Amino acid sequence: MTVKEIMTPRVQKVGQDESLRSVRHVFEKQPFHHLLVVHQGRLVGVISDRDLLKHISPFVGQNMMERPQDRRTLNLRVHQIMSRRLHTVGPEVSVQVAADRMIAAGVSCLPVISPDGKPLGIVTWKDLLAAYVALAALPAGS
Repeated sequence: MTVKEIMTPRVQKVGQDESLRSVRHVFEKQPFHHLLVVHQGRLVGVISDRDLLKHISPFVGQNMMERPQDRRTLNLRVHQIMSRRLHTVGPEVSVQVAADRMIAAGVSCLPVISPDGKPLGIVTWKDLLAAYVALAALPAGS
């Protein structure tokens, strides 16, 4: 089984100069936990919902407690907090290799990219778990 068979091809991409305000909006409206950061069509980073939560003030949106400096954290740019150290796979890589890479790197997703660095999809730990569950349910010898 290859990554192409289990990846999520529908990914949300953002530019590296977008504000955390716009990223927050995407995470609130879409069922994604990772956004792929692109520049000129090529993958340059990843930002997760956890990255966002680590970098914005916990007081944003709390009417009685929110201060101007809390709101300003939403003006940070994606490139200031994104993960630049990328762990990626190609679509033809086996699920086993992808799982090994994800575990070794300690990451929860692997962007799937073309040879020229363009994002094709994403494979997450949930995709890998679902693939292993499906494989375990197959009759012996299949």
